[in-house]
Amino acid sequence: MADGARGGTTGARARCSSAASPASRATPGPRRRRSAYPRLVRPRPAEPAPAALPVGLLLAVLGGVATWAAFPGAASAAGWWPTAIVGAALLSLATHGVRARRGLLAGFLFGTAFMFPHLEWSGTYVGLLPWSALTVVCALFYAVLGACLPRLQRARGGLAPLAVAAGWVALEAARARVPFEGFPWGRLAFSQADAPTLGLAALGGSPAVTFGVALAGACLAGAVLALLRLPAPPGAARGVPRVRPAVVSLLVAVLVTAAGALVPRPTGAEDGTTRIAAVQGNVPQAGLEFNAERRAVLDNHAAATRALAEQVAAGTAPQPDLVLWPENSSDIDPYENADARRVIESTATAIGVPVLVGAVLDGPGRYVSNTGLVVTPQEGLSGAREDDSRHYVKQRPAPFGEYMPHRSFFRRFSDKVDLVPRDFVHGDHVGLLRANGVRIGDVICFEVAFDDTVRDSVRAGAQFLVVQTNNATFGYSDEAVQQLAMSRLRAVESGRAVVQISTVGVSAIIGPDGTAHDETTLFTRDVLQGDVALRSTETVATRVGAVPEQVLTGLALLLLLTARRGQRPDRRGGRGGGRRTVPSAPAGDPVPA
Repeated sequence: MADGARGGTTGARARCSSAASPASRATPGPRRRRSAYPRLVRPRPAEPAPAALPVGLLLAVLGGVATWAAFPGAASAAGWWPTAIVGAALLSLATHGVRARRGLLAGFLFGTAFMFPHLEWSGTYVGLLPWSALTVVCALFYAVLGACLPRLQRARGGLAPLAVAAGWVALEAARARVPFEGFPWGRLAFSQADAPTLGLAALGGSPAVTFGVALAGACLAGAVLALLRLPAPPGAARGVPRVRPAVVSLLVAVLVTAAGALVPRPTGAEDGTTRIAAVQGNVPQAGLEFNAERRAVLDNHAAATRALAEQVAAGTAPQPDLVLWPENSSDIDPYENADARRVIESTATAIGVPVLVGAVLDGPGRYVSNTGLVVTPQEGLSGAREDDSRHYVKQRPAPFGEYMPHRSFFRRFSDKVDLVPRDFVHGDHVGLLRANGVRIGDVICFEVAFDDTVRDSVRAGAQFLVVQTNNATFGYSDEAVQQLAMSRLRAVESGRAVVQISTVGVSAIIGPDGTAHDETTLFTRDVLQGDVALRSTETVATRVGAVPEQVLTGLALLLLLTARRGQRPDRRGGRGGGRRTVPSAPAGDPVPA
């Protein structure tokens, strides 16, 4: 009975409780007012909407023109190097907050506006079609960059400027490798020969300079975007930060640009000096047919060298230790033509020192070889072809200029493919030559644009570099001064003096700090003479090699894959239908995220 009473009591309590539950639930208690906005310690400012389509595409075109103007010979003889930073910034603004396909179009327009005038020299004597084709191929790389930039600008952790700059490095790394072994012409780094950013080359080569320029451009774009942020809604407790982040971004851009000036550029002669005479013999006429009178080209260089020998004998000029001739100074194979051999060997005997000759040799097999040959007064040409320390064959012949890929296919578009009747062979060893006890790094023509080709010569022990080139096929265009800017960057990158010697100019002696001395003018005969510092210390850039480029490319891919997702544009365009509006917030609430 007790149990029953207890059970009944329990049941009554349960019934009482269940009866009371609806009433208690129905009784409204005090409820906290919930804000429409999360309470944040710091408000996240509302980003500006993307630029309207016509404005964005105009920014991309202006960015391409600004980048072109940064290079030598474009808007001025030396180029306006700061406009490379402006160009990178304009492309970031053109692609900010847009979809990938619009970024693709903006990047393509940027690349076309940049590369079409920059590569004008490529059509000097072959016409508009090859020039336009090369422009389009290069512009496609910038189109890919443009498609990636919207996402790179949404990188997490405030790393958007780093992501954008790393994306530029990845773009240039790809363009230096494909298609047809790559075409690195037009790197941002090559516009900085007179800029403080050039010093970054000693730390990480041309990728480090490009990274610095692009990072400064991304920060500049960030400053503009900060000023364009949407204002705080009425009644918000805090305003949207605009001026302070803009000033900080601008300050970072200035600091990055100036940082290269703090990098040491030693110029001292660690292994003594060597006196060189670089002979620019000139050609009978500019154009693709310059070598139709190839014997005249050879005679021009021999005559200028013999004239120097007469000055040395008369005591009016100092005796050089080494004479340098340019690429194609003998397009007659001296091993096949006895008269050409006699001219070259007698000239070396007359000057009394080794002569580095740029020659085209027959073979191997159906190929020809673009070769640098060390001709000595004692041995002449004997043994040079078999001795790797006395000859160097160009490792990277230029596609469509020195060999014709897919010849039958491209003949459908132009019969000028047959202007290259025989393909040049690819050399199989590093360009390290020895003459008069000096180790010379030999680089032939367009090879100066490739990081690894130049770096390998220095790693092999080169004490100074020679860039043998022939610019006769590009007339009075900007190609020669663009190439000289590359040679100046290579001097700082490697910590070596560089002698650029051309058949027709521009030739110059460049110090290890990148300063060009005694520049010649186009299509003149001239002989440059000077003491060149011999150095053996490797720069940081030489020691680390391609690591900076690989790391930055990997960083770009990582930040691209982990970036925040963007807002999905609606049919009216823009994000959320155009300019994003921010509703009013109750007093005391922070700005919405």
